[in-house]
Amino acid sequence: VLRAVWAHPYIVPVRRPYLVLLAAVLAISWAAPLIRLSAAPPLAIAAWRLTFASLFLAPLFAQSRHRADWRALGSRARWVAVLAGVALALHFATWITSLRLTSVAASAVLVSLSPVFAWVLSHLFLHERPTRLQAAGILLAVLGASGIALGDARAGAPGALLGDALALAGAIFGAAYFVIGRRLRASLGLVAYVTPVYAVAAAVLLGWAALRGEAFQPYALSDWAIFAALAAGPMLVGHTGFNYALRYLPAYTVNVGMLAEPVGATLIAWSLPAIAEAPTPWALGGGIVVLAGVALTMLGAPTRPGR
Repeated sequence: VLRAVWAHPYIVPVRRPYLVLLAAVLAISWAAPLIRLSAAPPLAIAAWRLTFASLFLAPLFAQSRHRADWRALGSRARWVAVLAGVALALHFATWITSLRLTSVAASAVLVSLSPVFAWVLSHLFLHERPTRLQAAGILLAVLGASGIALGDARAGAPGALLGDALALAGAIFGAAYFVIGRRLRASLGLVAYVTPVYAVAAAVLLGWAALRGEAFQPYALSDWAIFAALAAGPMLVGHTGFNYALRYLPAYTVNVGMLAEPVGATLIAWSLPAIAEAPTPWALGGGIVVLAGVALTMLGAPTRPGR
């Protein structure tokens, strides 16, 4: 019955992308709370999250059409994919570490600045000039982020300030991952692109964690379950769902939908008894300003036909 409903001609063009987008938002909102529930070191969490995601994708990548897409790339494009994987590894390493130092609300909101930094990097390296609305959004987002940092400074929490800085670094590396891989993604299918990139990120993080003696510790079964849940939910359902929705919905619709992640993560961390972390007034007010700025940045993007 579910298969028949899913394949219904009205569901496919109209409702399915929105259902996938909703599932992606719900899945990715669990990333920060799940990380806070794990006792494993941040590098180990990031490494095993990407490793499990790569293993889940490996059977799909083994199909002939995906391998043929990858083999058709030149050596330069493959090095670009490696660079994207390194940027993704640094994104997760810095952001997950920030969750050990600052609140879920502050970390989730600050890392959501990634689209703003992506437009800044696009202007610097791809010579894409932001529109006036985008420039206003960037300024508003920076003011909101400054408000969150000011609140942590007034509270006398140096660890929280370091966590805020790491979350911002995660946003910058996430933006670099997007900008580096954007043109490569145009010539590759979804599976053929994300599988090698995830694998590179997993290798970097596993090697880094191994050097610190954190990769192969006897973690509790609950930690291994969290690693797998992060890979299956926020990584595969969340990130892949957003990429799926982009084929059927305007980019700004998908991007604005992604702004629900900090809201969802904050509500989940607030409601779970094991975390029970209510956002501070500074984090709440600054977060609203940040999300408004990011929304302006996305909605101000010039529209042009895509593939």
